[in-house]
Amino acid sequence: MPDKDPTSYSILTYGWVVVLSLWGGLTQYIRRGRPWRGLRTVAELIGDLVTSGFSGILTFYLCEASQLQPLVTAALVGISGHMGSRAIFTIERLLTRRFGAKEPA
Repeated sequence: MPDKDPTSYSILTYGWVVVLSLWGGLTQYIRRGRPWRGLRTVAELIGDLVTSGFSGILTFYLCEASQLQPLVTAALVGISGHMGSRAIFTIERLLTRRFGAKEPA
């Protein structure tokens, strides 16, 4: 398998990763069922979507590095988008343990 880097993936690939991540994040946001509070609600939604997109892309890179099947990768990207910051903290814990670094307090 040739070496891959973040610039070697197509726009289409990034598109489905971002859409699945954001879809997961939107699902989580809707599931919480918070009442409408104007601009504060919009700011929360944008923050949740940015976090979901970031966690989905990180998950995609980890799945690609692990050479997982595309359908498994897609499922994990959607799940991590739904998890949002919890997925980022989980990835952080896993990597901290994997590389023997001291876990943050």
